Amino acid sequence: KCLISLSTVILLGLVILYHAREIQLFMVDNGADDWRIAMTCERVFLISLELAVCAIHPVPGHYRFTWTARLAFTYTPSAAEADVDVLLSVPMFLRLYLLGRVMLLHSKIFTDASSRSIGALNKITFNTRFVMKTLMTICPGTVLLVFSISSWIIAAWTVRVCERENRYHDKQEVTSNFLGAMWLISITFLSIGYGDMVPHTYCGKGVCLLTGIMGAGCTALVVAVVARKLELTKAEKHVHNFMMD
Repeated sequence: KCLISLSTVILLGLVILYHAREIQLFMVDNGADDWRIAMTCERVFLISLELAVCAIHPVPGHYRFTWTARLAFTYTPSAAEADVDVLLSVPMFLRLYLLGRVMLLHSKIFTDASSRSIGALNKITFNTRFVMKTLMTICPGTVLLVFSISSWIIAAWTVRVCERENRYHDKQEVTSNFLGAMWLISITFLSIGYGDMVPHTYCGKGVCLLTGIMGAGCTALVVAVVARKLELTKAEKHVHNFMMD
């Protein structure tokens, strides 16, 4: 935990350094003399939010609290002593937004001067959203596959952490191991829901709810990608129309 705290402090320092460089670039681009001109209310809010997200981590020490739940099959109330680390470890996945920033800063579209010039002429903002749209256009299948597998593993680990207390398990087997949690997440993601495994804690139920919503969205994206792949190209349409005529 001490190493996690040390790495968190280093991460916060790097985030502050990154935003300081952004403010310097803003001053150079706009010819501003005072850095306070760049500190708008929106920028201050986003920086504060980013620092708050990156600051969440398990603190050194051993702290516990009472975790309440209801068993899914018998519907009897249950309570157990849980670690505070559960509440502090799960939000650390919010740091994955930094992967989008890394992709943006290392993208050829962002680093190429000609692309930036063309984008400026067309009033295009080069941000993470634009890079993700570009990747979805170039390789949509790969992006969806990586996103689905990553979400599957993260959600399964989160459910396993929330449901790991033995007092939550009644006679039927539920998420007692990581493979069981992966099975629960997969059938929830695919909107099957056999009912053989169900979460007991509100944390696990919330993760399963988000997994179901995410699965519905990914299914819609897969249908859109497959439909676009099955469409005829412009040349194929010309040939088809000529043959039909």
